[in-house]
Amino acid sequence: MTLETWALFCLTEALLCLNPGPSTLLVVSLGLTRGRLPGVLASAGVIGANAVYFALSATGLAAVHSLSAEAFAVVKWAGAAYLIWTGARMIARSFRPRGPEPAAPPATSKRRSFSQGFVAQGANPNLLVYFTAILPQFVDPAGALASQVTILAASSFAIEFTVLCAYAAVAAKAGGRAAPRVRTLLERAGGGLLIGAGAGLASLRRG
Repeated sequence: MTLETWALFCLTEALLCLNPGPSTLLVVSLGLTRGRLPGVLASAGVIGANAVYFALSATGLAAVHSLSAEAFAVVKWAGAAYLIWTGARMIARSFRPRGPEPAAPPATSKRRSFSQGFVAQGANPNLLVYFTAILPQFVDPAGALASQVTILAASSFAIEFTVLCAYAAVAAKAGGRAAPRVRTLLERAGGGLLIGAGAGLASLRRG
């Protein structure tokens, strides 16, 4: 893999990250309604899911998985259902009376934020397209596969985590400045965004 190929991969990755998808909407929603830390933890979950896909692509399993229409449908509907369920929970929670906000999210909330990011990203069937159609274009088949995938993975993690954390920070700042009533509306809007993302995921057709 040449330096030019690596630079082109980084540019492509950055442009893809700036295109809001289900994971980005999740991070923004958590940032708006729960603060910066939950958004960052969800971003880490997204990167964790990407790490699994990179590992699969290095062993060739992702290419096999992408051949199964049944597997594609399962992944798509599972991800759509999860996003819609998460969004519905956020909306339902916004109608409950609010007590004083805790100074820091409890450990269970932290784990939940990470797992939400992991599942939302891992259940996105668009990743199958990325790892079976886009990623191989940047890999030199004559070179060492493991080292190339490692370099591309590290670059991808750094770029996407930076972009997602920036989204989380901006969303948290906007949510933190909002009045309580506005925060309730933001929580409902965030839930609506996730439901919309789930509906969009469900409407995907295999190309």
